[in-house]
Amino acid sequence: MPSLGTLGRRITGKRQPEPEVPEQARAAVWEAAGAELAAQQRGSAAPPPPRTPPPWVAEPETSGAVAARRIGRGLVWGVLGLAALTGIRSWVAPAPARVLPPAAPAETAPAYPEAAAQAVAARLARAYLTWDEDAPDVRAAQLAAVLPPGTDTAMGWDGDGRQAVAAVEPGAVTPASQGRARVRVDVLLAAAGAGAPARWVGLDVPVARTKGGVVVTGQPGLLGSPATGPKAPPAPAPVSDTELSRATESAVSTFFAALTTADTSTVTAPGAQIPPLPEGVVFQSLDAWSIDERETAGDRAGTALVTWEIGGATIQQTYRVTLTRVSSASAARWQVAALHGGDQT
Repeated sequence: MPSLGTLGRRITGKRQPEPEVPEQARAAVWEAAGAELAAQQRGSAAPPPPRTPPPWVAEPETSGAVAARRIGRGLVWGVLGLAALTGIRSWVAPAPARVLPPAAPAETAPAYPEAAAQAVAARLARAYLTWDEDAPDVRAAQLAAVLPPGTDTAMGWDGDGRQAVAAVEPGAVTPASQGRARVRVDVLLAAAGAGAPARWVGLDVPVARTKGGVVVTGQPGLLGSPATGPKAPPAPAPVSDTELSRATESAVSTFFAALTTADTSTVTAPGAQIPPLPEGVVFQSLDAWSIDERETAGDRAGTALVTWEIGGATIQQTYRVTLTRVSSASAARWQVAALHGGDQT
């Protein structure tokens, strides 16, 4: 069996090195060759001396070695071809990894068109609760404007009686599935006759969003109105600056008295724009005044409780008043810079 070195040389195609011949063997070969040549020249019939066999033995190449050499050469050429196609540079310095673009954000469903739903529901509520047995077509025409084509515009009315709507207040919109929603509408029904009070009634109106806008999808339902509003959050309780409240009470009272006249510029700070109240409102009294305590200098805010006479009655109201310090060459005084209704800071 050939050695590993022999197989390696056969795969790579290298020549096998010739074995080293001893000096005596080479001399004997040359002497035999010289004697043979001399005999030929003399024409001697004597047979030439036998040749001395070389000291090495030729080793036949097996079929397995030939196949291994061919496979090895094929692998070498295959690697060289791959390097030519892909580029040796990509083996030494690979290309940077491909960065995928960020995924597009998921599309969110558009918000429900609450303003459009409230407007349609308010129109429906006014038309739905208004009727006159002498003019039924008026109600039908108003309802048709907010109903799908082909809808019965009577919507359950028997055609008798008379009723009018004094005010409509659309409220909360509660979305449902498939573009549908429910709109709460509060309706003030006008007095039915002399001595009869106006009354509030609630109405739930079913609507749906379409490509053409919002449309009423069915008959509404009457609901009662709450007897009270929701519970209010705790009101702030600022600490009062008693000394400054007493010092500015006269200026605040003078301001509210002047608020019912045509000119308020004399009781307001420079640059302040506070329009007067309309004719028919009469100032009665400043019932309470308190400035919030604050350590920093600058404008000061307080709460005023004022009584007005209007419509043959008196009514007490709450205001937030902002005072600013105005100085001149002769004196300094507090004047009103801003006025807001309510007790919110």
